[in-house]
Amino acid sequence: MLHSLKAIQSYKSGNTPEAQQHWLQLLAAAEKPHINLERIHSIAELEGTNPVLDYTERTLQVLDKLQVSFWVREILEEVLMWSETAKAGSREQRRAWQKQGVNLFVHNVGSAQLYDLYVAAGQLDNNIDKNKETRNSQPSSISEHTIPISSTPRHEVIRTLIATHGLIGQYIRGEIPFAENTPLHSIIGKGWLSTEELHSLLMVLNECIIAGVDPALWQQVQTEVERIVGWIITGPDHEDWSVKERLSRLRSSSIQQGEAMDTAYAKLQTELNVESILAPLAHRTLWYVESAMQDFSLQEMVKVFLLTLYSESINSTLMEGQSTIVRHISFEPLMNTMYYDYKGVKKLNIYKKRMIEKYLEQYSWEQLAAGEQIVYPHLTHRIERHTDLPDTLFVTFEFSPAAEKLIAFCIEAEKSPLYEKAVLLLFDLFGLRRDAYDRFHNEETYLSDMNSSGDYKKVLLDYIVGKRVLDIGPGGGILLDLIEQEKPEVEPIGIDISANVIEALERKKQREGHRWQVMKGDALQLEQYVQPGTVDTVIFSSILHELYSYIELDGRRFNSDTVVAALKSSFHVLSPGGRILIRDGIMSEPETQKRRIRFLEPDGMRSLERYTEDFQGRAIEYERISDNEVVMPINDAMEFLYTYTWGEEAYVHEIQEQFGIFTPTAYDHCIREALGEQAEIITFRHFLQEGYTEALGERMIFMNEDGEPAPLPDSTCLIVIEKKNGLADR
Repeated sequence: MLHSLKAIQSYKSGNTPEAQQHWLQLLAAAEKPHINLERIHSIAELEGTNPVLDYTERTLQVLDKLQVSFWVREILEEVLMWSETAKAGSREQRRAWQKQGVNLFVHNVGSAQLYDLYVAAGQLDNNIDKNKETRNSQPSSISEHTIPISSTPRHEVIRTLIATHGLIGQYIRGEIPFAENTPLHSIIGKGWLSTEELHSLLMVLNECIIAGVDPALWQQVQTEVERIVGWIITGPDHEDWSVKERLSRLRSSSIQQGEAMDTAYAKLQTELNVESILAPLAHRTLWYVESAMQDFSLQEMVKVFLLTLYSESINSTLMEGQSTIVRHISFEPLMNTMYYDYKGVKKLNIYKKRMIEKYLEQYSWEQLAAGEQIVYPHLTHRIERHTDLPDTLFVTFEFSPAAEKLIAFCIEAEKSPLYEKAVLLLFDLFGLRRDAYDRFHNEETYLSDMNSSGDYKKVLLDYIVGKRVLDIGPGGGILLDLIEQEKPEVEPIGIDISANVIEALERKKQREGHRWQVMKGDALQLEQYVQPGTVDTVIFSSILHELYSYIELDGRRFNSDTVVAALKSSFHVLSPGGRILIRDGIMSEPETQKRRIRFLEPDGMRSLERYTEDFQGRAIEYERISDNEVVMPINDAMEFLYTYTWGEEAYVHEIQEQFGIFTPTAYDHCIREALGEQAEIITFRHFLQEGYTEALGERMIFMNEDGEPAPLPDSTCLIVIEKKNGLADR
């Protein structure tokens, strides 16, 4: 076993790091993790752990298992021991290092500087002169290119490998220009290593640092690493990635999630000369850019780049009037502000993302190129340089104190019925969309729930006619998938008002190779998105009750006129013979009948009381006849039970929706009133959706007024409306 691994094991067993092992003292002293959040599952899990030391140990374990020569093992052990030290150290140590010019934010450079400070200057290595005066001396300041007086070829090789470690992986990811690898080629030029020796070192080193992250990742990139090592050995003049290729590599995660990079880049090219305007990035390294911006669009990423490149900070004069060229751009501050934990899992802060998107929308390409600053009430971009790190630029967005507090409040409010009020406050303050369709951090769960209802939606396929079908409110896209799969001759189009839904569906389409289309649009004004008379089937699958519940029409929600407007809009775009398909909630009739509920759960009565207070669709009536039993109008009982079924996690959304909006008679009247003689109802049936009886069976007993067990009434309707041929559109 490597000596370094034995030292780590000894430390983890409770022993104090030996005095001469400064690398381990520094790693052990880390008080705050300075790491890439990209592969972190939970930020909270980092508390009380030392991920930097753990990663260093994994890289050394990879080395320990490889069959390599003694000299390779000896050199790379020391390289790996020191390569992560710039991410470690106590807060006091880090402050002292920064004053000495150690670049802790470009950690390969900073780690090499620390190696200079502690090792090559003569403090540790047994091959260095043991003269006490030399051993105790430390350079008063450090630069990237410091070569200590006491250095030897061995030390310079190790230092160079530390200073360039990880750069091949970063080049693969598009984060650095190829010229950053020049110091590696110079090792050959100075005669310190042969081309074969350098090749061996670089392949083993990269296997250690990449497999230390994920062994599968090493298998994935091994061939490309070997090709790039060949380029490095050949010389530093290898042609760099094009701007498009570099952007594609920076957006590999976005592309894997379904971003259509070629389409997005082509669209961007119609608006500006991308190659030219991003040329200043060519000689600069980019740190944490993918972690910080993978959830933003390509256009938004480019706008952030331009805010950075054309800011005053990048060309500002620092340090006694001497201007220093910016070599590194770090997005670490932005990365750190974009994530938080929800239920133990790292989540993107969608509130901040939406605010940043809104902010970026205000900028034209001309304003960005001119370096113009737009005043936005509660958000601005911040581009900073520090006098002790003049060659490094830091990028983030700064939110006002009011915005930060309100965002924090909204995150907490998601967990309670305060959600709606909190979100509306946020929308009012920042001028965002004032509707509840844009669900936030639980959007993935919501879309997953929608997709799980595929079996219920499949019945709609039997009623589709014609070639062009609109799915209103497609959610997770399950119905679009079903139409595409079962009816290959049909052109499915999804229309949704939610930016989140459209964004997720676009990525799903690209990722899974679907042919259906989606567009952002308003169900009440379909003629703005499709030509009237060109649609053969319009589907409202569990969406009319959402339009009824969420959309304000004439100043109020829960308005049947919203349903009328949606029906008229869809009927207007239908071709003769076309159909509207409705699958949604239904109320029971006669409405005067009552039902008794006996709760079998201790908190059942409290759930009803809470629901009655929070539900805004209408006044919910009940008569309490015992501690665990009530009598209620049948439709009030069912409206409560729909929400009760879904449980606490869904409560904050379900409380905002009225599922049953019409009785069969009222639905028939609404349709005929809205669409007149042109419309023919060719199917109208209702049924109890599977699952409700089973889900509620152990939670309550449903009875008639006499206390006898009764079945749950029908919950769902299926209505097919056909547009008659030969009549002019109304």
